[in-house]
Amino acid sequence: MAKIVAIANQKGGVGKTTTAINLSACLAYLNKKTMLIDLDPQGNSTTGLGIDKRNTSLSAYDIIINDKKVEDVVVPTVQNNLVICPSNINLAGAEVELVSQISRETRLADALEPVLSKYDYIMIDCPPSLGLLTLNALTAANTVLVPIQCEYFALEGLSQLMETIKIVQRRLNTSLSVEGVVLTMFDSRTNLSIEVAEEVRRHFSDRVYQTVIPRNVKLSEAPSYGLPIVMYDKNSKGAEAYLNLAQEFIRISGI
Repeated sequence: MAKIVAIANQKGGVGKTTTAINLSACLAYLNKKTMLIDLDPQGNSTTGLGIDKRNTSLSAYDIIINDKKVEDVVVPTVQNNLVICPSNINLAGAEVELVSQISRETRLADALEPVLSKYDYIMIDCPPSLGLLTLNALTAANTVLVPIQCEYFALEGLSQLMETIKIVQRRLNTSLSVEGVVLTMFDSRTNLSIEVAEEVRRHFSDRVYQTVIPRNVKLSEAPSYGLPIVMYDKNSKGAEAYLNLAQEFIRISGI
């Protein structure tokens, strides 16, 4: 039975999509059957895995709005064991269309039910907002993974995300929990990164992953080639970090 993980942070530029792509790819690299759902209308997870979102006839939009089956929408990626439910431009209108839908917060959860036995992990790249698409992800998920960048104002806005998680726990998904916090864009040469990391660990204590994702040029380059870091440059510090994160993630998950 798949574990469903929503990767969320409404603050943009925190390494959310980089984590969605590369953690999913590294889990697949470690022989875990993995699906990544690109629920962000920007579609960066889709293009980052080599899929042309302009030529995708079906997307996450069709699952949530048009009741398409997940298995009819997912497409293979360059990484073995990893499929993606792509995003395209239609997803930008989903927030508005969901308002009038019956059971609007549970559309994704209902769609995923038939495929849970086929995967070890289902990862959801959430949009950088707390609208109905993110609510669908949180309602479907078992846990939430929160990337936090090691920069000034790192914790800004996180209280709102945590409050949203509490509301979902009370009203829509009582089993939802916080998987953990991943520190991203860490630069060991700066006092700021070190201080932010310490602050985040004080705030979230044992829910912060030991693996820290560094600032890495190869990580920035990989999406333009449509490749996860483990395929673009397996020997880079970015690939090493995400493989370590995947191993830590598997160990904690017990799957």
